[in-house]
Amino acid sequence: MTDYSGSGAATLYPLRDTLYPSAAPSPAPLPLSLAPSLPLSFPPHPGPGPGPGSGSGGGGGGGDPEPGGREAGRGRSRPAAMVRSAAAAVLLLAALLRATVEANGISLCVAGFTEDTYYAVVSRDIYKGQPLLNVVFNDCFGSISFRYESSDPKFRVQRDGVVFAAESFRLSGKQLKFVITAYNAQSVQQWQAVVKLAGRSDSSAKQTGPKSWNPSGVSMPWNVPDILFPAVRPVSNGQLKRQKRDWVIPPINVPENERSPFPKDLVMIRSDRDKNRSLRYSVTGPGADQPPNGLFSINPISGQLIVTRPLDREQIPSYHLRAHAVDLNGNQVENPIDIVINVIDMNDNRPEFLHPTWNGSVPEGSKPGTFVMTVTAIDADDPNTSNGILRYKILSQTPSSPSSNMFTINNQTGDIFTVAAGLDREKVPQYTLIIQATDMEGSPMYGLSNTATAIITIRDVNDNPPEFTSATFYGEVPENRFDIIVANLTVTDKDQPHTDAWNAAYRIIGGDAAGHFIIPTDPNSNDGLVTVDKPIDYESNRAFVLTVIAENQVSLTKGIQLPPQSTATVSITVIDVNESPRFVPNPKVVRQQEGLPEGKVVTFFTAEDPDRYMQQTMRYSKLSDPANWLKIDPLRGQVTTIGELDRESPFVRNNMYNATFLASDNGIPPASGTGTLQIVLLDDNDNAPQVSPQEVSICERPEPNAINITAIDLDIEPNTGPFVFELPATPEDVRRNWTITRLNGDYAQLSLKIGMLDDGIYDIPIMIIDSGNPPLSATSVLLIKVCPCNENGDCTSAEAIVAAGLGTGAIIAILLCIIILLILVLLFVIWMKRRDKERQAKQLLIDPEDDVRDNILKYDEEGGGEEDQDYDLSQLQQPDTMEPDSIKPMGIRRVDERPIHAEPQYPVRSAAPHPGDIGDFINEGLKAADNDPTAPPYDSLLVFDYEGSGSMAGSLSSLNSTSSGGDQDYDYLNDWGPRFRKLADMYGGGSDL
Repeated sequence: MTDYSGSGAATLYPLRDTLYPSAAPSPAPLPLSLAPSLPLSFPPHPGPGPGPGSGSGGGGGGGDPEPGGREAGRGRSRPAAMVRSAAAAVLLLAALLRATVEANGISLCVAGFTEDTYYAVVSRDIYKGQPLLNVVFNDCFGSISFRYESSDPKFRVQRDGVVFAAESFRLSGKQLKFVITAYNAQSVQQWQAVVKLAGRSDSSAKQTGPKSWNPSGVSMPWNVPDILFPAVRPVSNGQLKRQKRDWVIPPINVPENERSPFPKDLVMIRSDRDKNRSLRYSVTGPGADQPPNGLFSINPISGQLIVTRPLDREQIPSYHLRAHAVDLNGNQVENPIDIVINVIDMNDNRPEFLHPTWNGSVPEGSKPGTFVMTVTAIDADDPNTSNGILRYKILSQTPSSPSSNMFTINNQTGDIFTVAAGLDREKVPQYTLIIQATDMEGSPMYGLSNTATAIITIRDVNDNPPEFTSATFYGEVPENRFDIIVANLTVTDKDQPHTDAWNAAYRIIGGDAAGHFIIPTDPNSNDGLVTVDKPIDYESNRAFVLTVIAENQVSLTKGIQLPPQSTATVSITVIDVNESPRFVPNPKVVRQQEGLPEGKVVTFFTAEDPDRYMQQTMRYSKLSDPANWLKIDPLRGQVTTIGELDRESPFVRNNMYNATFLASDNGIPPASGTGTLQIVLLDDNDNAPQVSPQEVSICERPEPNAINITAIDLDIEPNTGPFVFELPATPEDVRRNWTITRLNGDYAQLSLKIGMLDDGIYDIPIMIIDSGNPPLSATSVLLIKVCPCNENGDCTSAEAIVAAGLGTGAIIAILLCIIILLILVLLFVIWMKRRDKERQAKQLLIDPEDDVRDNILKYDEEGGGEEDQDYDLSQLQQPDTMEPDSIKPMGIRRVDERPIHAEPQYPVRSAAPHPGDIGDFINEGLKAADNDPTAPPYDSLLVFDYEGSGSMAGSLSSLNSTSSGGDQDYDYLNDWGPRFRKLADMYGGGSDL
């Protein structure tokens, strides 16, 4: 078989299911049972050579012929024809013999390997997956199911008999021998064959072309190997069919980065059909006619496959091509064959670390062998070869304390471990390692190297307890203060700051049984802050001596020969301050009957001074008394009444009246405290019941003709219900028209005895008696409005609206519209009057040349309007309307009447004055009126001055008092003039208010 690897693959014979001439080395004798399945015509085959020891021009037994051999075979075409005729005769004879044997029930097929020993000469460097040779097992046309196994695990056998390398290795020694066993799957039967591999000598490896090998040890050199298209034979339908063969085309191995000159020959591709016709060869696939194009090329006539430029395995590790053979007309004469070209790796890439800097950590005090971290490098070369196999190594360690070899690295995996004890973060917190990765399995001479930095941080563990900086700490605190810091406790810890191994926790283990203090930790400084958690009373505790311990938040690491905690003493002095007096109890609750008169003692409400070591006096005062019912003695704290206590007062809530008092001492600075006095008022039957509701509306013909009523009593039980409801004896028509029936203790029913009532308002007196001791009664008036009703029972007094079918809602809407319209009219009238007044004021300021008489109108008389312009301006004073003083008796004169004095002289205007003099005339008359003591006040400007405080006159509000004669008739005030008309309206029709 031809060497297809291009780099030292085995030289073997092709084994085909065809008959070879006797001169060529052939497989074991073919069984007669095989003869009927063989073709009657043979594929072209080179003629018989001269046998062993022949020259290079002869055909090799079983191998593809060398070009010289092919030419020799063509020259002996007639003997080859004779051989083919003899072979055909032999096949015919074998078929007849097989038929005879099978007719007698005898089978001549013997299963087993075709050879007892298979030989191959291979390169000493064998790669994983490299085909080495073929073994042939006769399974009697598939009648036996079998499987292969190799005694050497470095080799595997495919189902078709191809033996290939399971791993890469170098062949040592002169020869390697192993056994291939074929097992019958249905039985325990097995067959064995021996395979012997011989390593090619160095001189042979340096030849330009590989050599084949045969059992007799004859080698036939040539320049490049040949690849022969599989033989085909025609079938009955005239189509070509592939001949079964027992060999595969091994891949072609081409080293990467080969140096010039280029192109370089790889392999010769030939077809047996080129003997009688001209063929053209071509290859397709990536690297030929697909990207990267033109990397491989073939001579179309000779079939020489070449590579045109260097290959790079890191870009494309292998190429899969297909070889084609066609005639001059382009017709396919051979089925395409697959050619695999593997790019052999060269050490052309340095190792590369995934990261230039690696970070890891390990606890301090770790034992030797503790895993730290893993560094990883990659190599673009083939990892299955030495070019891609890396080895790691530590070049340097910084710092080299306490030893220069604190760490080691696994040279294959890159795992870093501690190798020595003594890691101490407080001494060396970090180490820097320079890591080297080298390929070629770490060979310092041939391998390529690269470096990276590994930074290893020593993690802190709690191997140092906290220690107080002082054995005793001091502090002071005022009494009654809390949530203040008294003292700072400082500690030192050599562990890494702001970690659990450094953070301190403080505990008080003595001197504070009541729990007045706590010690939180300052997160920044790690100090202990002695803080007051509960107020301290100086009179109870004047000083504290605390025993405090400090420890870490986590326990110390095992094996540390130090105490886990530190102890200190804290001395705290309490400072006395002036404290506020305290009412005891506070609040104080007392019970009193309502109606307690003025001057009665309610209780003593005193306070205590907590400062027992200070000589101080106490004074009391009232701070809050909403109803102003109480007062307190400033020295003794006695509370007395200054008003009658009334439970029904709005200042009483839930029968309780609250008053607040203040107690103050004379300390420096003074202090005061408050106390609340709560007086629970007991009820007296001092409120008569009243009817409810006080006003109802019924129809003229009520249906039903009954009204439900109840009573309201401001008192509480037992001074309320049950109530007694009665109708008084007078007036008589009340009992004649009405009757009252008690429903229960709180409700009664007022019923109408007659069938109907006239429209109007009726006052029905009802006497109600409560259940107090003694009982209290009162007569209340129930106001009943009787009105006509519609069919819905709604009161209405407009029969026309009812006839029109308007409902209550419509009536209300109409009334609202009327009210709004009246308001708008009123606003319009007011606006018109104001505008007229503004116009008149402006006209008085016009030039004298303008005639202003048309704008001066006299009101309160039925004049002729603006047409009547003959005004007598002298009548502004109206002296003739005054009543003679002699008519009125002395001493009987109203305050606003003119006194008896000589009348002053008022300016007199002519009958027809000039219009421009009207303003001067009015101003002069005004001045005269101001100086006239007899002028009535309504003709002059009055100035009201402040009369001062403390007037003996009563308030004018007393005019509205019921004690000032509310039953008097004030209608006569209407006769006193417009000044008293307002009083007449206020006191006159009282029923209208």
